[in-house]
Amino acid sequence: MNGAAGGGTYGATGPHGTSEAYGTTETYDITEAGADGGGPGERPEEPTGSLGVAELELKPALEAVLMVVDEPATEEHLARVLQRPRRAVALALRELSDDYARQGRGFDLRLVAGGWRFYSRAAYADAVESFVLDGQQARLTQAALETLAVVAYRQPVSRSRVSAVRGVNCDGVMRTLLQRGLVEEAGTEPETGAILYRTTNYFLERMGLRGLDELPELAPFLPEADAVEGDSAEGIPSFDVDDSGDSQTDH
Repeated sequence: MNGAAGGGTYGATGPHGTSEAYGTTETYDITEAGADGGGPGERPEEPTGSLGVAELELKPALEAVLMVVDEPATEEHLARVLQRPRRAVALALRELSDDYARQGRGFDLRLVAGGWRFYSRAAYADAVESFVLDGQQARLTQAALETLAVVAYRQPVSRSRVSAVRGVNCDGVMRTLLQRGLVEEAGTEPETGAILYRTTNYFLERMGLRGLDELPELAPFLPEADAVEGDSAEGIPSFDVDDSGDSQTDH
């Protein structure tokens, strides 16, 4: 099709323009002639049935936008993206807020820090808390925290070595840490074939660490791990072959 140059036989109308199917005079909307610098008729395609932003109903459009904001949106910003006067946007926001309050909805629309955003209503805080906490596992016990600390600082480490450091059997606690995704298997120990364990990326995430090098130094607070292991081993009796077969009998 030919734009405003010369007579044509264009038989369609633009969003705001008119044309005569077989006349010599044609009037087009600027978008019809390629306002973006392209050739005549080259305009961005819109989804079938879609409306221009300025033609959308204001209140539902505001609700849709405010559902996806991650910080309070100002009236100026909302007016700009919805192509409406700020006064109209401000009025619609206040009417929506009043409507939600009057209807007793579980959320409300608040003006906070110079912008508008949806918030859950304070009256339903218990329901929100129940949902957020549902399924969360209980806090780690002291034994689990101690075991996790040994793994974190001595990894990769076997269960027996963790038990030696703590002075108690830690098999059950290690299973708990495995189930919670805080530790994982890391191969086997060459000398004994025992399974080795290390902390996971989930452990770093929960601890707020970028890497193990950000773990705090233990030296100012705890004795050396080798010393702790030595103390634990002292309480274990040692049996030698020579001691077991030299018992004397009385005649």
